[in-house]
Amino acid sequence: MSLFQSTLIEVATAVRSQALSAVEVTQATLDRITALDPEINAYLYVDREGALAAAAQVDRTLRDNPNAQLPLAGVPIGLKDTLCTRGVRTTCASRILEGYIPPYDAHVVEQLRAAGAVPIGKLNLDEFAMGSSNENSAFGVVRNPWDKARTPGGSSGGAAAATALGLAFGTLGSDTGGSVRQPGSYCGVTAIKPTYGRVSRYGLIAFASSLDQVGPLARNMRDAARLLGVIAGHDARDATSAVVPVPDYEAECGRDVRGMRVGVVKNITEGCEPAVVQAFQAASQRLAKLGCELVEVDLPHQRYALSVYYIVATAEASSNLARFDGMRYGLRVSGEELQNTYRKTRSAGFGAEVKRRIMLGTYVLSAGYYDALYLKAQKVRTLIRDDYAKAFTRCDVLLTPTAPTPAFRLGEKIADPLAMYMQDIFTLPPSLAGIPAVSVPCGSSPEGLPLGLQLCAPHFEEARLVRLGHAYEAVSGFKPLALNA
Repeated sequence: MSLFQSTLIEVATAVRSQALSAVEVTQATLDRITALDPEINAYLYVDREGALAAAAQVDRTLRDNPNAQLPLAGVPIGLKDTLCTRGVRTTCASRILEGYIPPYDAHVVEQLRAAGAVPIGKLNLDEFAMGSSNENSAFGVVRNPWDKARTPGGSSGGAAAATALGLAFGTLGSDTGGSVRQPGSYCGVTAIKPTYGRVSRYGLIAFASSLDQVGPLARNMRDAARLLGVIAGHDARDATSAVVPVPDYEAECGRDVRGMRVGVVKNITEGCEPAVVQAFQAASQRLAKLGCELVEVDLPHQRYALSVYYIVATAEASSNLARFDGMRYGLRVSGEELQNTYRKTRSAGFGAEVKRRIMLGTYVLSAGYYDALYLKAQKVRTLIRDDYAKAFTRCDVLLTPTAPTPAFRLGEKIADPLAMYMQDIFTLPPSLAGIPAVSVPCGSSPEGLPLGLQLCAPHFEEARLVRLGHAYEAVSGFKPLALNA
């Protein structure tokens, strides 16, 4: 069997037993990136020297202490370029941060290193995580490895494409309104958005602070569960980090799901492409055959989620991105006076989508509109959260499609922002409610493109999602992208 047909857990086990060396695995992954990524553009930067040094340290640790607790021993992991990495450039795929090198690691990167993982490079994305197609990157689009004429999704398009194509054994992305789940669906991989507060945001460059979360992507649920277990937990440096015990997510894989109540949202597939409707219905039937009880539930305020999200998220983006002004770090374009320097720097440094969202956010926060727009949106956000709380009194897990369509063609929606925003119609409500959600592959379109199934659970109940997602994975019939090299 090829190394790249192995799971993340199989690789970690082989390295821990010293049947494989971490350096061998890392070098093979670097070679694969060199051979395959030029067509995909998943990586913005590959840290060859740093990755090989980290791998060599893992091998030395295991030689000195074969029983070292390294759950990700020698596993190459790709990092979305919103995560700060000490001594390695971090740009958010934006010209305004081109060449920026952080002096510290994000908390999740620290956790990966402590677990023996090998951070191998920084992954492409929509600029500042703002987008649903990875066409907003200042450094070129990412292509879907299933069909290179199509989007991998966004904003974590590089993470999803790299995971699907075996350019890393797992990746970390960030999810604000669907940015790991939607690309997970488009690329046929498993993606987890944890509960808000479950994973530290320290070192995650902010888009919308009340929504942003770091989440793992992997080629199967067990691998994703191990990654989540490594990065989850309290971090005192993040004021929003929750002091809640972290269960053994991996132990949920293989547990019986009979009797679990699965909520199916009323009329949820209206407006979806026929292939998505068929795949969703088939997935529901498979879960029933596994012994789950299907329960119809209603989320009456879900239809307002798109409007609420693009008020709240853009308002927070307007505030967060004010720090990129050419004064402290990143790009600086000097003008005749201070205001002119700000204007020139931000005009040259930000792309069109980021500018659009900053302007929207500044507008909704402006005098005369704050109460009518921002404050009202926050009230409706509370109603959306309450809808989920009521639904979870009747079910253990909620079921929806992840996206209303399979991956669309590059260029197809870039000129129509509303059509692009609609691709996140199912992933936005759980983000606004702060609840955990996962996307698992559930079928294919007539063109052979992957489709995703979204599972949602109450706050801090990621274990339910892992258990049900793993059980579904075993009966889904979905075949991941073949990795022959």
